[in-house]
Amino acid sequence: MRKTKPTKRILLPDPKFHDVEVTRFVNNLMLQGKKSIAYSIFYDAIDMVGEKMKDSDKAPLDIWKQALENATPQVEVKSRRIGGANFQVPMEVRPERKVSLSMKNVIAFARKRSGHSMAEKLCAEIMAAYANEGGAVKRKEEMHRMAEANKAFAHFRF
Repeated sequence: MRKTKPTKRILLPDPKFHDVEVTRFVNNLMLQGKKSIAYSIFYDAIDMVGEKMKDSDKAPLDIWKQALENATPQVEVKSRRIGGANFQVPMEVRPERKVSLSMKNVIAFARKRSGHSMAEKLCAEIMAAYANEGGAVKRKEEMHRMAEANKAFAHFRF
């Protein structure tokens, strides 16, 4: 790269849980700069998770973190052009990208769900990911299958 690497922006922790990861999630959830609405959607979804999983001894925020962890891909395939042919080369995912992918997948599949409010949809997707099911976890497994199928081209990594 010709230019210097861009500096990492420091995110402030969210007001309720004082967690930077929550702020990152809300920033991904936010549409058209409406951060207060995104926060209310997230907090409502976390409250719903807490109500629906009362019998669980975990806190709702821990359930959300476990759900994100279950939806986090370890490997992905990247297209490389070598000798006139395109190969799907499996590569390990960088740690920041892992978190970003899992958050974006959970939000994207929550938006696709059927339900009344976004908070309900997000709650359902979080609970599904916590139970190792749902769209976000399926996407992760699909990425892993693609990488496994193209393991023969792993030597093209550079």
